[in-house]
Amino acid sequence: MQFLKHDSLREVLTVSSRGQITLPAEMRRHLGIEPGGAVIVEDCGGELRLKPAAVLEVESYSDEVIAEWDQADALSDQERQQILLRLTAQ
Repeated sequence: MQFLKHDSLREVLTVSSRGQITLPAEMRRHLGIEPGGAVIVEDCGGELRLKPAAVLEVESYSDEVIAEWDQADALSDQERQQILLRLTAQ
């Protein structure tokens, strides 16, 4: 049986008076954390776990644009009746 060696880095960090810590450069490089990058912190049974986070850009749409889409997708009364007839015939 072969065991894989887990490369772990361990550091003792100091928490500033503002509650901040600094991740050592070697850890940031190892984990691919770039300046300005996001991390996730989790409380795992009294231990803190930090993980690099992926941030995805989300587009925002105005109420007017959404209303235009709703109007474009609206069914006519005839289309609605045809769909209802098909559903009740099944």
